[in-house]
Amino acid sequence: MAGDVARGRLSSELFTAAVESLDQEGRGVAHREGKAVFIEGALPGETVVYERRRDKAKYESGRVIDIARPSAVRVTPRCPHAGLHFGACGGCSMQHIESRAQVAFKQRVLEDALWHVGRVRPQTILRPIEGPAWRYRHRARFAVRYVEKKGGVLVGFHERARSYVADIRQCEVVPKNVSDLLLPLRELVWKLSLRERLPQIELAVGAVAGATTTVLVFRVLQPVTDEDRVLLREFGRAHAVQIWLQAAGPESAAPLDDDQPRRLALDLPEFGVTVPFSPTDFTQVNHQVNQVLVSRAVRLLAPTGSDIVADFYCGLGNFTLPLATRARRVLGFEGSAPLVRRACSAAADNGLSDRTTFEARNLYEFTLADWQALVERHGAIDKVLIDPPRDGALAIAHVLALSISAPSKVIYVSCNPATLARDCGLMVNQGGWTLRAAGVINMFPHTSHVESMALLERAT
Repeated sequence: MAGDVARGRLSSELFTAAVESLDQEGRGVAHREGKAVFIEGALPGETVVYERRRDKAKYESGRVIDIARPSAVRVTPRCPHAGLHFGACGGCSMQHIESRAQVAFKQRVLEDALWHVGRVRPQTILRPIEGPAWRYRHRARFAVRYVEKKGGVLVGFHERARSYVADIRQCEVVPKNVSDLLLPLRELVWKLSLRERLPQIELAVGAVAGATTTVLVFRVLQPVTDEDRVLLREFGRAHAVQIWLQAAGPESAAPLDDDQPRRLALDLPEFGVTVPFSPTDFTQVNHQVNQVLVSRAVRLLAPTGSDIVADFYCGLGNFTLPLATRARRVLGFEGSAPLVRRACSAAADNGLSDRTTFEARNLYEFTLADWQALVERHGAIDKVLIDPPRDGALAIAHVLALSISAPSKVIYVSCNPATLARDCGLMVNQGGWTLRAAGVINMFPHTSHVESMALLERAT
């Protein structure tokens, strides 16, 4: 075998490679025979044996089979299901990398995207926002699969790069009580009449009357029988979790029993604010990191009692409500009318109705005329916060680049470095803005997901 390794080829589909870097998905990048090779589980500086899984004209991809020379930042995954073996859980892709090295990798991904996509560089690199590396996920979506041939049920995340559900018995990134439920949930689903029509169970953790509460939302594709309801109710009581049922879209989700609370809460104690949410609403998965994220965003934006602030893609008010405790008024804009209604309700619950205004509108078609109309209606908008989905906020960035009545500061929170870089590049290169600072938020430890924040300023 040594001779074959030296020549770089072991068999028809096994090869050796020297790994040079990581790509944005956390895969090792090497080159062989003039083509880029993307290798799952490989780290820079390593020499690995990999199995080729895909062979294209300009690149190939594979997964590590053996490591001839390991990296100094390689560690043993804490989760037994997160290794390099075939069928490994795809929930985490970076448990084999030391935690500080994970953050450094994400910082490089952000900086590379800003330069190569947006042709911009921040004047200052913000210190990474970090939190607990384990037991941090307060939201998750577990896939459920009834495997008739094997006579059982699987509950967990999908296998890496495959549609199969991984056979996991524990999970180190969800709360311990939830990890302990993975096997009991298999037994429960097996007993249900709708076990073949139950594709997922969604997890949401929040506060109810100040106490941490775990909710499991069962996605059901057929009516639930009385016997099913009894089994679900008994499971909830035995394991101290709330059971919800979702028969259609997210708005259809409701508690199994009417006497259960219909809202959880996300606390932001620094601002004396509580954000109510439904278990199927979008909220940040890492509550502790979210508190630090909101705190930094408000501090960098620095609203005063005379400022009017616009919060685009405001959702339930995660940033809007804290900003309203500092600014004269905050205008929250969101594409979903139901979310806007709940944000208005949350503002009322927190005594902030007189300092907030919410509006449902399509922000992907936001124009310069729309911006001018806002200014005419509310007065000059002094500062802006943007927290869009992965597609980014190109329309908003375009308006801010062109408007002569633009604000003095923008905080842009992003879950996609590429669209953040695109939008910042537009504002800087066409609108004369300055990218004052940028940095990463490690919202999802052990994954390649990169959350980030940028501060842009414009001369007044």
